[in-house]
Amino acid sequence: MNIRPLIESDYKAVVSIYRNGLDTGMASFETTVPSWDIWDQKFLSVCRFVIEHDSEVIGWCALSKVSEREVYKGVAEDTIYIDSKFQGNKIGEQLLNYLINESEKNGFWSLYAAIFPQNEASIALHKNCGFRIIGTREKIAQRNGKWYDNVLMERRSSLF
Repeated sequence: MNIRPLIESDYKAVVSIYRNGLDTGMASFETTVPSWDIWDQKFLSVCRFVIEHDSEVIGWCALSKVSEREVYKGVAEDTIYIDSKFQGNKIGEQLLNYLINESEKNGFWSLYAAIFPQNEASIALHKNCGFRIIGTREKIAQRNGKWYDNVLMERRSSLF
């Protein structure tokens, strides 16, 4: 396995993995895949990574701001997707731990994740990487006309 920075030419593989996640109905409130330009604006320019197996992108991760306010510049929300063919092999754990280490090098002291309660694999992954559940936002938003809860998880760096 090789982890490296995500670049624009990876986007075709990223989109494929993301679309498969959206199709599960429990990975995101989003229902469509954005263009590269919209995706590029959504995620921070630092801490974007892909994980490769035999030179094939099989997962990706990135961070997004939780607020525009200066006091929250060290706080971000993580996003991570692993190709369904490779799930259950600790690849997500390897990639998320890498993201955590790199985020700390870039001054992030707190990472958040908002996960559908039925996405038990993602909740377990985050717990295995040091996140804790801090609450549930009930009926926080709709996806295809149906209300969903989100489990809110947090990981505080011990470096700050």
